Amino acid sequence: MPFNVGPWELLLILLGLLLVFGAKRLPEMGAAMGKGIREFKKNISEMKAELDRPADSDSDTPQRQIDQPVSSSSGDPKKLSE
Repeated sequence: MPFNVGPWELLLILLGLLLVFGAKRLPEMGAAMGKGIREFKKNISEMKAELDRPADSDSDTPQRQIDQPVSSSSGDPKKLSE
């Protein structure tokens, strides 16, 4: 088992959770954790699909272009107010 937790330690942890949260609240917490994990996996797979998708040149999203530095003819640095 991961983290070197044996069956007796796991039983003790579950008993402590039962005492702290109660028998009614534990299934609700498990369901909420399951929904969260499913949503996380869904988002990860969507992100992987988005990254693996080839970039289309005719897509609606504009491509970023890097502006080339403008050289001044006089050799003086440009002021920000210009």
